[in-house]
Amino acid sequence: MADRGVLIVTGGSRGIGAAVARLAGAAGYAVLVSYVSDEAAAGRVVEAIRKDGGTAEALRSDVARESDILALFAAGDRMGRLAVLVNNAGVVDQPARVDEMTAERLARMFAVNVTGTILASREAVRRMSARHGGQGGAIVNMSSAAAKLGAPAQYVDYASAKGAIDTFTVGLAKEVADEGVRVCAVRPGIIDTDIHASGGIPERVALMTPSLPMRRAGTAEEVARAVLWLASADASYSTGAILDVSGGRAVLP
Repeated sequence: MADRGVLIVTGGSRGIGAAVARLAGAAGYAVLVSYVSDEAAAGRVVEAIRKDGGTAEALRSDVARESDILALFAAGDRMGRLAVLVNNAGVVDQPARVDEMTAERLARMFAVNVTGTILASREAVRRMSARHGGQGGAIVNMSSAAAKLGAPAQYVDYASAKGAIDTFTVGLAKEVADEGVRVCAVRPGIIDTDIHASGGIPERVALMTPSLPMRRAGTAEEVARAVLWLASADASYSTGAILDVSGGRAVLP
């Protein structure tokens, strides 16, 4: 069934990453799921894909560590030709003003959300680009509506990291456009996943819902479908594109 090549999704054990993995498996990709701590959750994603006749593996990989990224791509090489990289791994922290943030917090924020994305993309380009003998492919980065909204008094550092992802997406897309590699990003808004709990506000979806233009949060699957479209041949003339999946939050007053 896995005749579309390998799709690597970082941070694939929960939320949007898990939804991407499941949809990718159903679409015929061999899926490699990376996770940092929740081996059981990653295993459930893999088992669900296999149960439906797909091919999937999971590997513990912290994108803040270059050695882990190298091991992840080596595992992907053993599965087949890399066709898609989804840079989904990301972290938030407890709400804080900038004048309360520590250097340690900022180092972690940018190591995972920015440096990890760039290094993983480097490894993908080395495999996909015609310049390196590759057959082409697609990279889809996970941004956030926070990149446009700033997340004041909560996550300005996270918003800044995602702003960097937007810039990186455009720059890399132009750099490899004539080498068979497309690079796009998805910019989710308020999505009903457990990332809000890890950011210290488990009730954030409920609190935000009345102020959202569509009066509801998005789902992980809605974001995942946008990711899979950008990765597919249906988006063959899209590169450097950043697709808002925010229910209007990032574009409407």
